[in-house]
Amino acid sequence: MSDALDPETRDRLLADPGAILADRDLMRALVAAREAEVGDNVIDIRGRAMQALETRLDRLESTHESVIAAAYDNQSGMAVIHRAVLGLLETADLADFIAALQTDIAPLLRIETLRLVVEDDPALDLPRDAVAVPHGTIDRILTAGRRAPRGDDIVLRAALVVTRPLHGRTIASEALLPLDLGPARPRTVLLMGSSDPTRFMPAHGTDLLRFFGQVFRMALLARLPG
Repeated sequence: MSDALDPETRDRLLADPGAILADRDLMRALVAAREAEVGDNVIDIRGRAMQALETRLDRLESTHESVIAAAYDNQSGMAVIHRAVLGLLETADLADFIAALQTDIAPLLRIETLRLVVEDDPALDLPRDAVAVPHGTIDRILTAGRRAPRGDDIVLRAALVVTRPLHGRTIASEALLPLDLGPARPRTVLLMGSSDPTRFMPAHGTDLLRFFGQVFRMALLARLPG
């Protein structure tokens, strides 16, 4: 080995042999050289063990990166929702509250559409920016594309043709947040639409959207007359 290495490199390796252990490519080359030396009819258990450990380390690193990415996405999502909530609370009255959905709150949420959809029976006096629909429409759009209804759960899905008129434009994915305004008021749903097909998917969590929906509901009730 001393003939193959220059004195400076040899001295550095002798002073810090751990440098080889920290370099995967070097270790892989050393194991391969050892296996070539002993021949095909001899199994180097240490080499196999190192390969197994390296595979496990790769998996752990991949999991670690995924956890960090998920935490970052969650933190970023919380910040987006918090800004949108503050935007709702800063509106002056009911008309301003409803008008701000599309003009101010939708951009804060990084989506293309945000509509308040309300059935017209019983009648609820809302500004013209709210979308009025016939009785029974909300049940129809909530259950569209499902094999069986699931009550008033938040719905995340690829956009359907049935909701396109409510969005007022073509979008790729949508979220529907049912709102309970009380027994004396009509069925209501908050409709979100995104041009990103992966923004609202059934496998995604709904905790942040549920929080936003609850704040929206309380803010709306506080601004409704009587």
